[in-house]
Amino acid sequence: MGYSGVRGGQEAIAAAERLMRRDRFAGSSRWLDPDQITGRLGLAVDRVMGEAGLWAPERAARAIRQSRGDLLEAAQLLRAHRSTLPRLAYASPVPAAALRPVRRIAPAYRNPPGGQVLGATHDYTPRILDLTDEGTARASAPRPSRPATAGVPATTTPDPGVPPVGRPPAGLLADRRDPTDPGPFDITRAPARPGVPRSARLTAMARAETGSLTHLWYLVAQAPRNAQPEIPLELRRGHLPLRVEHPFTGSPVTVAGVRVSEARTVRPDARPHPDGSRFDIGYGLCLGDNEAKALAMAGLDLLVHRDKTANRLEQRVLTALDGPELAGYLEHLKLPHYVDFRSIVDRLRALRDPNPEEGP
Repeated sequence: MGYSGVRGGQEAIAAAERLMRRDRFAGSSRWLDPDQITGRLGLAVDRVMGEAGLWAPERAARAIRQSRGDLLEAAQLLRAHRSTLPRLAYASPVPAAALRPVRRIAPAYRNPPGGQVLGATHDYTPRILDLTDEGTARASAPRPSRPATAGVPATTTPDPGVPPVGRPPAGLLADRRDPTDPGPFDITRAPARPGVPRSARLTAMARAETGSLTHLWYLVAQAPRNAQPEIPLELRRGHLPLRVEHPFTGSPVTVAGVRVSEARTVRPDARPHPDGSRFDIGYGLCLGDNEAKALAMAGLDLLVHRDKTANRLEQRVLTALDGPELAGYLEHLKLPHYVDFRSIVDRLRALRDPNPEEGP
């Protein structure tokens, strides 16, 4: 739909597209290469890949460049590109123990098995804008090494020797496994409506817009009915193998690996054991380095399970967090609405003057 009332019609629309291309390609600075974006803006690339549901760093970098840094638009571009790709195989499930962590903290434990692996994080650094130039920054950059951490040395490469934190003692953790949900629900092939299995909610949250997801989690977590404290059991970031069945042997074969962020969080008073003798647990896993999203995802997974109005919250999780869908709705608001507006104006005038005098 175009603005038929705009002077020039289709010519004006074509001119607007040329102006957009000029803004993309003009300028005195050199054009950003995809490897510069993936190397220097890795968190933005990870976020776009997660919200698009496609692990393709080079394509995500191109989407960021094309959108001029608009991450919502970049995720929409990458998701549209994903829809054109053939599906060659389905990945086989892998256990959580297969994740090779580069960072792993367990806030619920003082000394977890394997220690706290802080890894690369800005959690403990002051938020001060760095004004040093490139030459000074390169000269002062530390060499790759094994930096000290709390308990054990952190690694800058995947370390298979750090085990995940086990279950709390004496069976205090509720069992969230559901035999009616044996495999991941593919939300790209079937609509996800309230009442879908847990795997569908987790998939929807893994592709959700990060800001919307964290906002909804915070809004619900701070409600008076959720006054019990939420405690992260474990937060990990590392490399997860991608395995598929060999076409001839049928055995799982590792063909690639992806970076992921994983979180588990707990609250007391588990359902359906409201006697306070269990911990409820929530789980979150998303593509790339996005710890905030993994934590919010785990929190919402837990809250949907606990909430007495779960249908309403589940509906918001399934329908109100998708970045490209939200952006598409906003984009449509900029299209012509003069017919709607005119009908509303006529209705308001009729309400204000229900018996207008007839003209000559």
